[in-house]
Amino acid sequence: MTIPGKIAIMGGGSWATALAKLVLNNADNILWYMRRDDRIADFKQTGHNPVYLSDIAFDTSRIHFSSDINEIAQAADTLVLVTPSPYMKEHLKKLTTDISGKFVVTAIKGIVPDENMLVTEYLHEFYHVPESQLAVIGGPCHAEEVALERLSYLTVGCTEVERAHALANTLNSAKLKTIVSTDVRGIEYSAVLKNVYAIAAGICHGMKSGDNFQAMLVSNALNEMDRFLRVASPCERNISDSVYLGDLLVTAYSRFSRNHNFGSMIGRGYSVNAAKMEMEMIAEGYFGTKCMYEINERYHVNMPILQCVYDILYKKVLPRHAIKQIYDTFL
Repeated sequence: MTIPGKIAIMGGGSWATALAKLVLNNADNILWYMRRDDRIADFKQTGHNPVYLSDIAFDTSRIHFSSDINEIAQAADTLVLVTPSPYMKEHLKKLTTDISGKFVVTAIKGIVPDENMLVTEYLHEFYHVPESQLAVIGGPCHAEEVALERLSYLTVGCTEVERAHALANTLNSAKLKTIVSTDVRGIEYSAVLKNVYAIAAGICHGMKSGDNFQAMLVSNALNEMDRFLRVASPCERNISDSVYLGDLLVTAYSRFSRNHNFGSMIGRGYSVNAAKMEMEMIAEGYFGTKCMYEINERYHVNMPILQCVYDILYKKVLPRHAIKQIYDTFL
């Protein structure tokens, strides 16, 4: 198997569009799976994704589009999965192609719903992809800033370091640098948890809790993340590395963070359902909160911020009451 070989982008959202742009900086062409034929037709006609990051111009002669997931999967050596986690199973149900020999990369920052499994765990168990052929892409990196060509960083995680470097080289550019790691599970779990903590930060912002409290919230969120990772996926890691702390910071504070914005609406008095309806894109942390709460029932790690967000989103506890409950837990 050639690594990365022919690369397929599997998804049509903002992060998929940003990653496609990065890959095309270094590759002659790509394959691109999008679910809707009308979106593909518009893309080909305009040279832009018609819905997401429409300011990015593409040379569509270098892209083979298809709404047939099996056509793309058969032709590709590397599959980059970039669909929202709640819809991943729905997309993969259409897949009849054997992908066990492919290099499969997940840029999905979520847990597989109902299964409460990391995406790499799910791909290994149900699609028989060896762990050595599974990789993850982590932050800190917002799709919008890639589109604006701001200086950015990514972390590529894979148990096979050579494969991680090969993928990293495909993503590198003058405006984006990549870091390589072998902590696949830690990167995945932290990517889910930082979305949960960004919702908490957004709620506090919406409630006008102030910068002092926000700083304590985020620093305690990092400690909470560290406690969980030490139990759920123990290994040598520096929790201050950019893929953990950096990704948490950018998601908790950035105006591009949909999870922060979702939480801010709730903090300003929106109901959970009203905030979900107003969001133009999915806030992964809403689903991740329930999944991580249920996963932690196996590990029993002390996670008061996760509990707080879960109570607000799923038990309808008023934000001011839930936030007050965690105030005395901060150190």
